[in-house]
Amino acid sequence: MRTFTDLQKKLVPDILEVMQQRYSILQSIDLFEPIGRRSLAENTNLTERHVRGEVEFLQSQELVQVTTKGMFITKEGKLILNQLAKFMGELMGLNVLEEQLKGKLQAKKVLILPGNSDEHDWVKREMGRACVTFLQSIVKERMIIAVTGGTTMAAVANAMTPLSKNGDYLFLPARGAIGEKAEDQSNRIVTEMAEKANGDYRLLYVPDPLSETAYQTLVKEPSIQDVLEQIKSANIVIHGIGDAITMAKRRKTSKEIILKLQSNTAVSEAFGYYFDESGKIIHKVRTLGIQLEDLVSIDHVIAVAGGKSKAKAIVSYFKQGKSDLLITDEAAAKQILRG
Repeated sequence: MRTFTDLQKKLVPDILEVMQQRYSILQSIDLFEPIGRRSLAENTNLTERHVRGEVEFLQSQELVQVTTKGMFITKEGKLILNQLAKFMGELMGLNVLEEQLKGKLQAKKVLILPGNSDEHDWVKREMGRACVTFLQSIVKERMIIAVTGGTTMAAVANAMTPLSKNGDYLFLPARGAIGEKAEDQSNRIVTEMAEKANGDYRLLYVPDPLSETAYQTLVKEPSIQDVLEQIKSANIVIHGIGDAITMAKRRKTSKEIILKLQSNTAVSEAFGYYFDESGKIIHKVRTLGIQLEDLVSIDHVIAVAGGKSKAKAIVSYFKQGKSDLLITDEAAAKQILRG
């Protein structure tokens, strides 16, 4: 397939360009439906005139439906979009990037989506969809799925669909809330995921971080102990990777600790651990939930993080080698490979 693609690029490059444009248009309609022509032009970086012509073609092929509310993708359009995904990844060179990044990070598996999630929200949504698709391929009945908070995990929740016909899954927050916006907190995210996946959920009503006194009190509570046991029995963990200083400020960390992080060049954060560029743990906050050592015994650990700005954080976290799969975007991948 790779040889055939290379021949196409040499002999009929205009056909491949048209295919990429039409794929991009279908993808944008699928993500933002109902969408108008002007918004579609902005999302695809094409002129309105060009978009009009392409939409007319896609409509004639019954891949797109145009209504007074905006454009929608048809069932046939979704089918074409899904069938083209792998080929387009190869065409855009993403498969090569995935192999290079897998070697660089020593990760078991890497999935790369086109674009830069720092600049476009739709890229983060695509990462969320990719995560759900992967979940559907690995999930089994009665599995426990633990999830952290953050905007990227919220994108996964937004993309969630039933994972199988006979699902009996339990969704749990991987740790307490860290004072984020309500829509980005792990409790709300697992609730949405469970409802969309036709699963069940339990919540963890504890703040993150905790004082030593609060930790010692809460850890003895029977109801919290029960949830913690289930969290540590998770079969799948889905988590983000944060920028160290950004996460420290979200936690309202003391100036003393922030100075410690800065002086030790902390660049990444996950599960309450702060890491420097070599993956060394600089600081750990008191938190209830998944601990770094717990990841070793979990079947599937999925990290979802993208954007050029997250490149150093991703490299730093993967020095620990605790996650099986990284779902990221093209901008982060290219920045990592330049380093």
